Amino acid sequence: MSEFSALRPDSQHSQAAPRLAELADHDAFIQRHNGPDPQDTNAMLDALGMPDMATLIHRTVPDDIRLGRELDLQAPHSEVEALNELARLAGQNRVAKSFIGQGYYDTHMPAVIQRNVLENPGWYTAYTPYQPEISQGRLEGLLNFQQTVMDLTGMALANASLLDEATAAAEAMALCKRANKKNKSDAFFVADDVFPQTLDVLKTRAEYFGFTLIVAPADTVAEHDAFGALLQYPGNGGEVRDIAPLLAAAAERGTMTCVAADLLSLVLLKEPGAMGADIVFGSAQRFGVPMGFGGPHAAFFATTDKLKRSIPGRIIGVSKDSRGGTALRMAMQTREQHIRREKATSNICTAQALLANIAGFYAVYHGAEGLTRIARRVHRLTAILARGLEQSGVTLAHSSFFDTLRLTGVDTDRLHARATQAGVNLRYGFDNGKSDVGISLDETTAARDVALLWDVILGDDHGLSVNALDETMAAEDAAGNAAIPAACRRESDFLTHPTFRRYRSETEMLRYLKRLENKDLSLTHAMIPLGSCTMKLNATSEMLPISWPGFAQLHPFAPRDQVTGYRQMIDELAGFLEEITGYDHVSMQPNSGAQGEYAGLLAIRRYQAAQGQAHRDVCLIPSSAHGTNPASAAMVGMQVVVTECDAEGNVDLADLTAKAEQHSDRLSAVMLTYPSTHGVFETHVRAVCDVVHRNGGQVYVDGANMNAQVGLSRPGDFGGDVSHLNLHKTFCIPHGGGGPGMGPIGVKAHLAPFVANHSVTPIDGVDPASTAVAAAAFGSASILPISWAYIKMMGARGLREATELAILNANYVAKRLEEHFPILYRGENGTVAHECIIDVRPLKSASGISEEDIAKRLMDYGFHAPTMSFPVPGTLMIEPTESESRYELDRFCEAMIAIREEIARVERGEWPVDNNPLVNAPHTMADLADADWAHPYSRALGAFPTEAVKAAKYWPTVNRVDNVLGDRQLICSCPSIDEYRD
Repeated sequence: MSEFSALRPDSQHSQAAPRLAELADHDAFIQRHNGPDPQDTNAMLDALGMPDMATLIHRTVPDDIRLGRELDLQAPHSEVEALNELARLAGQNRVAKSFIGQGYYDTHMPAVIQRNVLENPGWYTAYTPYQPEISQGRLEGLLNFQQTVMDLTGMALANASLLDEATAAAEAMALCKRANKKNKSDAFFVADDVFPQTLDVLKTRAEYFGFTLIVAPADTVAEHDAFGALLQYPGNGGEVRDIAPLLAAAAERGTMTCVAADLLSLVLLKEPGAMGADIVFGSAQRFGVPMGFGGPHAAFFATTDKLKRSIPGRIIGVSKDSRGGTALRMAMQTREQHIRREKATSNICTAQALLANIAGFYAVYHGAEGLTRIARRVHRLTAILARGLEQSGVTLAHSSFFDTLRLTGVDTDRLHARATQAGVNLRYGFDNGKSDVGISLDETTAARDVALLWDVILGDDHGLSVNALDETMAAEDAAGNAAIPAACRRESDFLTHPTFRRYRSETEMLRYLKRLENKDLSLTHAMIPLGSCTMKLNATSEMLPISWPGFAQLHPFAPRDQVTGYRQMIDELAGFLEEITGYDHVSMQPNSGAQGEYAGLLAIRRYQAAQGQAHRDVCLIPSSAHGTNPASAAMVGMQVVVTECDAEGNVDLADLTAKAEQHSDRLSAVMLTYPSTHGVFETHVRAVCDVVHRNGGQVYVDGANMNAQVGLSRPGDFGGDVSHLNLHKTFCIPHGGGGPGMGPIGVKAHLAPFVANHSVTPIDGVDPASTAVAAAAFGSASILPISWAYIKMMGARGLREATELAILNANYVAKRLEEHFPILYRGENGTVAHECIIDVRPLKSASGISEEDIAKRLMDYGFHAPTMSFPVPGTLMIEPTESESRYELDRFCEAMIAIREEIARVERGEWPVDNNPLVNAPHTMADLADADWAHPYSRALGAFPTEAVKAAKYWPTVNRVDNVLGDRQLICSCPSIDEYRD
């Protein structure tokens, strides 16, 4: 048996894969993850004048925070061993047939999408499309997603996804508050048939916004004075009702309205936009994305046109490039938290771009006719199931439905036993009906499943026939939607754009996906040197398990005894992270880094309230902080007090001390990023923590830069009380073109009872009064095996070596570039941490060339740009990560040095300021095809500036995109049919 076959456990994962441990090289994965080999490592140390790695680390990481020992983790596992162990854990999960519903449904991901998108590093290793010229493929995919949502919801505008349905509800509530100029109430109405996990998250968000939640029957919405109202469509129990009169009545009272909608149901149901909704949101999970024990899934969010400047998250818009061609970009891409900081009502950062693309491609693959066929089949089977139950004397709570039935007055204990024996999961209990049972059908439901459900509910001798009932009902209802009220039936067309009609054969679909992939630059092409975003290797062996049924096909609310493998894997990963960070407990619920910030600050506020110190509401935040930091603090009701940084980019200890003492009676927390956002290890971090603790506050250490600490220092040791961890940065979950992400938080023991709990899936050891921050108890659980496998395969030594090499690579880049670009910040001993910042401002003053020009010119050299103008305007922040080889680092540095010489030619007057390779970058094939070349440099220099580029050219597909036009004329739907024909 080949080693490759050993990496492929059997399709059901009921048994572990064949064990080849005796053949495994336990260091092999470490060597494959880390870019530099020992020879290159020594050469780079020589270039730095360092005798060995220990000297570099001694000069970079302060001695008083050094761990001083190896992490207490298992020895490195080989890839085969790690996958064998994961297969064993997946095999412990019992994949029952799920009829639970409640926002999560089984679905079929088309194989062409699974293989060519989900499992394709050309899609999952790409970064957020802030550089549109090298992101046109995933931008088009996201535009498809937006168009799908707009068509099905009947709204004028949709964003490019949010984290999950429950957090989208919280964003809708916040949007209503800031957009409603008519009603100044602080109350938000929530219909009592909203999903319980959604209500759970709404309670959390409302508490510190100072909102009152009114939970009452939907019929009473107009009886309450509220700035906003939320209705579920269909309802929690499956009822489909005409909500148009309710929306109209609420609007008359000055209440803005939100509708939580099921996207597949909108194929048959009247669109909420046509019924008068202001905001429509929900989950796109059932558009081909596995349940995955809770995620990741793309939430959708759509609004009226008048709310387009207030919508949270990212919007893909249509603009023009410098040649006048159509080009896509992220419109208004300076997110709200960066614009408003401590005045923000949202800290949205990570979206779910990869999953939104999959959902959008699912719509392209099926088209309107395919989606209609799926929706009608789901509804028809539900109606057949309902008719048979009613004929047998079972009472249904509702006569109108799409895919969900609520049975009342049943013997739940007996039914539960029969269902368990039959291998099916039903939904048991509702808030006001503990004896009720819910049954939700989905795309994967077959006629045999309906027959099985009759057997479970009625017994084996019910005498019902699916085919007979289907024939009878077809004669009665030619339209096939008898259980949908006439006022709720969709009458409008959808997905009429040619993109949703063209790709019907797999050949055409495959080529379409490949065309889009080819437009994007990802880690499959080159290093992505983004400071603060840690674009490291996402190893194939880490990614394989996310497609296994034992991880992908579980409902997040499945019975606990069916998910023992998942729970063990999650507990083990939490244990690894506790050891790595020095914290006592890790909460896995937050499903983005920004949400982790929010969850960590919530734990602090809840703890302080329990100590009788709820009045503590001041949060100290250095001026260099990530934009999400002040936004997160504002969202938990904190008053942000900004502390200054000194000339070297460090937190000004004197200023922080003065402000901590000034606000000592109300001091709640400080938010630190360590190493600093400026890319240095500050030597007085212990002193900062001591000052805050001495004045009654807690220390939040932002984990964005944890890649410089793993195995060397631990925030829980030097004073941190809580940190979030970006698993999509430090621990190898891929960025996916702008999400998924995971942001679990580590906390000290005193905060552990106050992390997020979950109303549907209670978490052991957490205060039952603590409400949720995400829709699922363990966030995006299906991607956690990636981080588990990374830590398992690296072991303590491998993790430490990765951190050391990340620091070495950053210092090597700084050394090679320092003669050409000023390095803005260094530590006390002249080194940087895991990233460095080059200052472009002097060059711009001398030549007129900006950091954006350098970023666009790098595309001609085959590279993504570093982070532009953060944390300092007019700079570029470079983070090479440990996964990049010396060869690739040199290639990047040589490109930067060549660009510096091009700038020098502008400075010397050899090229005009307004006509040179930098301001004209990037150069496309269309440029080279021009009959006239009106530039003072050659075509070869423009498009092929180095031998490496000539050998493997990546072509940007559009020229420089007009950002101003895109924001001024916001268009977030697919280009018109006329443009499509052109």
